[in-house]
Amino acid sequence: MPDSKTAPKSFSFRAAFAERAKKEIAKYPPKRKQSAVLALLDLAQRQNTETNCVTDAAMENIAKILDISRMRLEEIASFYTMIHRKPIGKYHVQCCTTTPCMLRGGDSLVALAEKKLGIRANETTSDGLFTLSRVECIGACANAPAMQINDDFYEDLSEKHVENILDNLAAGKPVTAGSQIKRRGAEPVQHSETSLNKRSGYKVS
Repeated sequence: MPDSKTAPKSFSFRAAFAERAKKEIAKYPPKRKQSAVLALLDLAQRQNTETNCVTDAAMENIAKILDISRMRLEEIASFYTMIHRKPIGKYHVQCCTTTPCMLRGGDSLVALAEKKLGIRANETTSDGLFTLSRVECIGACANAPAMQINDDFYEDLSEKHVENILDNLAAGKPVTAGSQIKRRGAEPVQHSETSLNKRSGYKVS
């Protein structure tokens, strides 16, 4: 959990986040407003851009808003891996090593990222820029190996792709999410935009 000596003692949703929280709660009947719990935890985490986690103060605030016990809220927050109760880096690098990604080299990409960043899985770089995690299936099996960084997926990865992505993020340069070999969705590799243009001269829009 966040360090009690440095974590904010109070929390309230800022205007834009408060409006989004109201919209999430309004999706459910009044007696079922607790169904918005994950949405509010996510909003609190996104508002906290300094440590990218849900603080104790935010937990107290959400518990009051949704009329839910703090213990129940802790159970939910600790179950879902996308909710963080401890500070994480600006970029959360989540490497999938479930079977399809493992068979396509997922473990070697984790090892590369550890060496590149100078940390082990589940650790954060000293500058607070990167947190590295091994995760279970992220639903990109057909485009394995894949990883997720914050909200974006990076698929069809090679070691060189991972190096370039991490280097560009560290340097504050833009990176391109999605398939790193430019195939659309999960179409067969031989029908990717690059190979199709090369074969037929037809420009895929």
